[in-house]
Amino acid sequence: MSIPRTNLRRGKLWSRRRDLGLLFECAVLVACAAAAMALRAQDKNPFAGDAKAAKVGESQFRANCAFCHGLGARGGGRGPDLTRAQKRHGNADADLFRTINEGVPGTAMPPNGATQQGVGMTEQEIWQVISYIRSVQAKAPAQIPGNAAHGKELFYGNVGCSTCHMIQGKGGRLGPDLSTTGSARSRDYLVESIRNPSRRLAQGISEAMKEFSQEYETVSVVTAEGTKFVGVVLNEDHFTLQMMDTREQLHLFEKDKLRSLEKSRESLMPAYDQKMLSDKDLQDVIAYLLGVGAP
Repeated sequence: MSIPRTNLRRGKLWSRRRDLGLLFECAVLVACAAAAMALRAQDKNPFAGDAKAAKVGESQFRANCAFCHGLGARGGGRGPDLTRAQKRHGNADADLFRTINEGVPGTAMPPNGATQQGVGMTEQEIWQVISYIRSVQAKAPAQIPGNAAHGKELFYGNVGCSTCHMIQGKGGRLGPDLSTTGSARSRDYLVESIRNPSRRLAQGISEAMKEFSQEYETVSVVTAEGTKFVGVVLNEDHFTLQMMDTREQLHLFEKDKLRSLEKSRESLMPAYDQKMLSDKDLQDVIAYLLGVGAP
């Protein structure tokens, strides 16, 4: 019994399609295996404990990370202190690799190579940077000096921090929310921010690298009717200005209808000298901030 040629051609075509399907499935499996191996490769630092790699990583850190995190990784005006054993976005090497490579959405931490500051590091260079971070990292969480309970009383009481700052939903909105500041900022940074709050504001942080979602630039507005408002800039374009005044009231102004508009990089926050806040009380306030922001 002979098989029609049409059926033979159909059989060969089906066989080829089946072979192509098998090849495609194999290719997918190989790709998945490669991806899994790549993920596993990110779980462990191949340069762990390597002093030479850490030294190379320090150079990479200075070139790509120190702009925000400071030369010694102890935190800068924009990036958190990385010498702490506890990291906000994970403590394992794999967590650090992911944070550096993928960035942190919604923050000033960009993906690897996404800004002029970061030219794009290879996987090896990222691991070397992690080795450097581990070399300067504190071996154990330091005991926080100061009385955090008293610091909390001062924050919400006599010192008046909560008039402008919020922690965990309680406090004012005129200044930055400080709920996580303690986990991101070094003690020195916090001392300077309280003693001299205008210093970092005066530096003029660029839009893409703001420390906070707004700059808290001081603005003074006089309307056409002569009413004066003082507060912080929320949003601004060529034609309009949105601000929050010192009573936390929101205002939207058309610039061409204002009598005057003056902006200043002098913070509305007073500089707390030792007459306003003793060194001991300052230490207590910082102990509270560090404690409430701890991971």
